This record gives sequence, C-alpha cells and structure tokens, in this order.
Amino acid sequence: MIRTLRSTVLAAATLAAASLLAPLPAPAAHADGPGSGTPWVVSVGDSYISGEAGRWAGSSNSDSNRADATGSTTYYDNASGTGEQIERCHRSKSAEIHIGGGVNSLNLACSGAKTATATGTYFKPGLDFYSGTAGVGQARALQTFATTHNVRMVVVSIGGNDFNFADVVQSCVTDFLTSPSWWPDYCKDDSSVTANFTSSNVSAVKTRIAGALTNVRTAMRNAGYADTQWTMLVQTYPSPIPNGSGFRYSQSGYTRQSTGGCGFWNTDADWANSTALPTINNTVTGAVTQAGISNAKVLNLASTFNGRRLCESGVGLYEEVGIAGWTSSGAVDRTEWVNQIRTVSTCCSSSPYYIQESLHPNYWGQLAVRSCVRQAYNAGVPKGGACTRTGTGLLNGEPRMTRQ
Repeated sequence: MIRTLRSTVLAAATLAAASLLAPLPAPAAHADGPGSGTPWVVSVGDSYISGEAGRWAGSSNSDSNRADATGSTTYYDNASGTGEQIERCHRSKSAEIHIGGGVNSLNLACSGAKTATATGTYFKPGLDFYSGTAGVGQARALQTFATTHNVRMVVVSIGGNDFNFADVVQSCVTDFLTSPSWWPDYCKDDSSVTANFTSSNVSAVKTRIAGALTNVRTAMRNAGYADTQWTMLVQTYPSPIPNGSGFRYSQSGYTRQSTGGCGFWNTDADWANSTALPTINNTVTGAVTQAGISNAKVLNLASTFNGRRLCESGVGLYEEVGIAGWTSSGAVDRTEWVNQIRTVSTCCSSSPYYIQESLHPNYWGQLAVRSCVRQAYNAGVPKGGACTRTGTGLLNGEPRMTRQ
C-alpha cells in the first residue's frame, strides 16, 4: 500500500514537472488593425496632398527633361503600376505622405476633391461615405483600410476646392492677359471671385469642412479606433506666389505669364496673400474647432515655400539660373517649388504637362512638406506646428525643413 502510494505520488510529481517544463501554447495571432501591427499614415483630401505636380522639380521652358524628376509614370498608383486607380486623382510617387522610416503609407487623396464626392467627367471622391459604380468616398475607403491596418495618423488637406480655387486662379490669369497695364482689370473685385469670400459662403464652407473632418473621425471610430489611438493632422495651404513686389518679372507686357507662368497683377497677388489665403486657412482651422476634433493637430504650411515660390525673385527657370537640370548641384535652391500656371497653349497634345498641375507644389515642394509631415509624426507621438525652410541643399534627398 505504502509502495503503491509512493509510486502514485512520484508519478504525479513527474507529470507536474513535465507540465511546467513543456512550452506553453503560442498565443493566437492578432491580425493588423487598431493598435496592432506595423504603423501606417494615410492622406485624404485634395490636390495639395495627393501629389499633384510632383513630377516636376522646378521649371524649364526650353526642355521639360531638365525638370522631369519622376517621369511619365509619376501618377501610376494601381496595383500593377500601369495606371491610376482613379483617373486624374494624380497621386504621385513624391506625395508628402510617404514618410518612410519604418512607417507605411497610403495615399487616398484626389486632385480636384471637395468635401463631398462629385461624379462627372472624372470621379472625384470627397471626404464622405459615398458608394457607387465609379468608386467610394475617401472616408469609406479609409474606414475599410483602417479596419485591417494600424493607422496612427491621418493627414488631411481639404477646403480649397470648396472655395473654387481653380476658378479663382483662372479669373486672375484671364484678367491679367486681357487687360493692359495702364488699365488693369483685377480679379480681386470680380463678382465671381468675391462671391467665394462673402461671410455667408465662408460660414457655409466651414460647415462643410467640419462635416468632412467629422466623417474622417467617424470612419476611424467605425473601424474600431478610440480617438486616443490615432491623430488627425490637418494642414493649411501654402502661399504659391509672392506679393507683387516679390515677382522677378514686370507686370507690363505678358512676360509674367508667357515666360514665368504666373499671370497675376501685383494688386491681385497682394490680395491673394493678404486676404484669400488667410481666409481659406482660417476657415480650415475654424472647422477643426467647429467639428470638435479633440485628437487633431494643425500643420501650418502658409509660409513653407517662401523664397521658393512661383516667379519669386531669387529663383528662376533652369535656363535663367544657368543650371543644367534637377540633379545638378544647387538645383533645389535656385529653382521654384511651385509649378507654373499652364494654359491650353503650354499644355496638352504632345506636351507632358497638365493644366491641373498649375500652381501646385512640385517635386521639391512635395518633399519639403514630406519632411515636415515626418517631423509632425514624431515617431508616433504627433505634434502640430508651422513648416518652414531652414537651410539650403538637401538632407537625405529632401529640402532642409523644420516643424516649429
């Protein structure tokens, strides 16, 4: 009996020891999703974040190859790299969202996008939950993606097209080209332009932007995120042209547009920087407050391109500054970071340019903002601030920028 009991006890102890020494079962694998997996940053919004004009590093009227940084496939973003997922969204390879450094990125933005989806000649997904035969809204696309990916930051640029940015630019250039310097017709007082900046329209656009930002937050909540698990980085718009006194071309004659691609009267340029741009940017930041987005940060881009703007003194076309091409030493400091305004005579047909690339951050501009987006991401602890140029030359292939 004693021997049997002893044998039983020893056997039980052996089994217990074996159990302690045996490897524990591997925990069930967790699929990527909210808070789990490799971090991602995602861009939503319009052409100022999609990467429009990101092909061109500066400008040349003599040879487009001098400024062609990324080639004819710049906007190809489909899975096979043979075209665009959505035609004319122009999501470029140099788009600011691709910050690298172990952080994956997805560009859902679309050139021409407004707060709400538009279906016309080209499908323009807005920051909504639209779903149709042509595609889905950006908020819906974000929700689907974020459900199975660890999205840590969503960068937003929206509102400019709700102020009819392209139409305003067209009015300004048309007025410049169709009136003489001794009797200028200014766009700043055209009824079609001023209608965009009335207090009632500003209020209406602010409400639409606030709704779009709320849609982004709703998409993330629907995907399973708490507001504390991710950050919305809302960026303002940069000044693309200098004040009237800062142009390197006279406003007399047509050189300002025919050579520089910057057909604005001095008075209209001053108005654009002192009234139009601040109104748009204040509407964007006001919408953040109106929407009550508690996890939002603002990246202020208003002065980001100062000193490198279109037709600004101190920079020039490649043939004007005596530089062979975009890979030449000093090109980033001597050429513009904003693309020329194109007309039918300087685009289309056999030309490699698109009219819609006009007045957008080019290759240098995209990489400059990319540096600041990376700094704003701040290794996963995002911060807002102003993005400014703080040096010359390139650092790791990008202009030297600082988020302040």
